[in-house]
Amino acid sequence: MHLYDTARGGVFELKAGPVVTMYSCGITPYDAAHLGHAFVYLCFDVLQRSLRDAGHETRCVRNVTDVDDDMLRKARELGVNYLDLAAQEMAKFDRDMQLINLLPVYGEPRATSAIPEILTMIGETFGLGFAYEVEGAVYFEVSKFPRFGQVSHESRDAMLALAALHGGRPDDPNKRDPLDFVLWQPSLEDEPAWESRWGPGRPGWHIECSAISLRDLGATLDVHGGGRDLAFPHHECEAAQSEAVTGVPFVGHWMHTGLVGLDGTKMSKSLGNLVFVDELATRAEPTAVRLALLDHHYREDWEWRDELLPMAQSRLATWRSTLTNGRPSSVLDDVRAALNDDLDAPTALRAIDDAALAGYNVAPATSLLGINL
Repeated sequence: MHLYDTARGGVFELKAGPVVTMYSCGITPYDAAHLGHAFVYLCFDVLQRSLRDAGHETRCVRNVTDVDDDMLRKARELGVNYLDLAAQEMAKFDRDMQLINLLPVYGEPRATSAIPEILTMIGETFGLGFAYEVEGAVYFEVSKFPRFGQVSHESRDAMLALAALHGGRPDDPNKRDPLDFVLWQPSLEDEPAWESRWGPGRPGWHIECSAISLRDLGATLDVHGGGRDLAFPHHECEAAQSEAVTGVPFVGHWMHTGLVGLDGTKMSKSLGNLVFVDELATRAEPTAVRLALLDHHYREDWEWRDELLPMAQSRLATWRSTLTNGRPSSVLDDVRAALNDDLDAPTALRAIDDAALAGYNVAPATSLLGINL
């Protein structure tokens, strides 16, 4: 299999052993997950299915960020406990992922489950000279890590703008460099806090994924990624703090998916321009929702349009018309070849269309894509 690697800027062979370790950044469950989230996890699901079909075992961990600024702010607004809010939204998320037939992940750990590992990793970062403390907050010092920028390859000005956009607070006066990022921070009076050598507080955003992946999958991941908007700052910071501690490459292959838009703008909770899996599943069968998502290459940005759903439903009807035919074809091999070529699901779907129109039974091929006719 060949996949595009963000850090290297090209398509390269995915080199992995019998067990392929994968980490997909999960949701912050302060509100309902939308179609953009579903697209990310569907792409990782197709990758898992393809690798399993080729004989690999896959272990995909998808974290849950159940303690961070957004989570605590929303819980405060609603007047509820942040863990109760997380449980409520995760139940909805799990139902949505089941609707579109995602494989169960190897692990779905919450950030709060990894506080001991987070504190250990911060301590190691501090002890190795990559971090400093100011007034109970611990910062990673990017100037001590020469490879900072290796994942996203953004300019310094772009990094500063993206850090500000994603809550990195480059204007924090306690930082030695505006790009330094928080590993540990003091909690406000109404926020959860854990004891640490730097005083009571809670983790920064990036450290949880490094600590969880190291604990659950080891020092080097075969595949790691998420939406393209996570490349900086989240994944850049993960790579820096992880490699500072372990001294080995953090990720073999960085896989980033395109962004899903609506009405000309990326879907965003802050803007409210959202489409939800469970709502679409009331207008067509869930399998049609999965198929509509699959008809976009994982790396492309695209827009949801309401006509995509009836088009997918019609496509399913055509495919199902072949079920009574016993004629085998090479379409399964065509689908495998398309997925091995940078996970090209749209080309795989067109191969299935051609086989169905020729009267061949396409059920084995659609099954590889997680579509059970």
